[in-house]
Amino acid sequence: MKYINFTKDKVEVSRLGFGLMRLPIIEDDNSLIDYKKSRELIDLALESGITYFDTAYVYHGKQGEIFTGEVLKDHRDKIKIATKCPVWQIEKEEDFDYLLDIELQKLQTDYIDFYLLHSLDREKFENVKKHNVYNRALKAKKAGKIKYLGFSFHDNLELFKEIIDTYDFDFCQIQLNYLDEGYQAGLEGLKYAKDKGLGVIIMEPLRGGQLANLPQSITEKLGDDTPANLGFSYLLNKGLVDIVLSGMNTKEQIIENCKTFSEVEADSLDADSLEKIDYLKNEMKARIKIDCTGCSYCMPCPAGVEIPDIFRAYNNKYIFEDEKKSVETYERIQKRNAGKEACVKCGKCESKCPQQLQIIAGLEKAHQDLAGGSNEK
Repeated sequence: MKYINFTKDKVEVSRLGFGLMRLPIIEDDNSLIDYKKSRELIDLALESGITYFDTAYVYHGKQGEIFTGEVLKDHRDKIKIATKCPVWQIEKEEDFDYLLDIELQKLQTDYIDFYLLHSLDREKFENVKKHNVYNRALKAKKAGKIKYLGFSFHDNLELFKEIIDTYDFDFCQIQLNYLDEGYQAGLEGLKYAKDKGLGVIIMEPLRGGQLANLPQSITEKLGDDTPANLGFSYLLNKGLVDIVLSGMNTKEQIIENCKTFSEVEADSLDADSLEKIDYLKNEMKARIKIDCTGCSYCMPCPAGVEIPDIFRAYNNKYIFEDEKKSVETYERIQKRNAGKEACVKCGKCESKCPQQLQIIAGLEKAHQDLAGGSNEK
């Protein structure tokens, strides 16, 4: 494992961060973490040299921090914990302190190493300013409850720069992968943050796993490289990237990722690897229909529409070349009365979507394709 001196104080952390948003669960219930399987993953991660563990107040139905605190309490002095403040729940200044204290209790710790204002967009940023959240966070930092303060981001480049120019953060977390170079903060935002002295953490490096699970028609052209290996290598090859998060939920993923992160450094990729990444970029852009990463920020839908599952089925029909499975998946969703036809077009999903997708229109396209027998190419 390779490490980096992160933030201005040069605190050492592993370049591979363990994103704890997609732990193994029981009976498809996101709030029921499979503790046995998840503990085994954490143990392997620790043995492999991973020291950065990322969770959030809302992960796994608000159970993620409880799990994190339980499994990492005996390793507290050797690892760094990152978690996030749900700023959309703050209605008065005191709420920040209340939420932070809850998180500290769940995590079974006196301090949080890296604390982020979660998923900032225009609306959430206005709420941060309205309720003096940043200054509250600084007081908590001065009191020793927070070591380093940052934010995760889901909006346009202009707002990203505004946030950085408004407050003196230690670090930021942005979405970036070879398909999203110009999306949200993107490559320009990455450079802007580094020029301003911020550490940068990358989330969604494989688009919620989309870029790791590709059909044979694509992978057969990659030789000994895997889609995941190339996706991470793309980021590690860039000298401005500090930490990359991976939502690992199998031992095989941890082993493969640790191998990649121990081998690839900035500007280390040869021409063959770079050509393969360009091939993947062009091939994937041509196949994806809806740019949903499956983050589930749009959920729960008030009408019960299973938005991420519908978009996943729609995309998978073309990405994985499996029309039968995708249509059958959508049929099951419809039988649960959770398809497009249940949508009341309230728009709440679109207001919460970090990707700013036109979800209502996307549901219509997916329905026409998967239920209407379209042969769209």
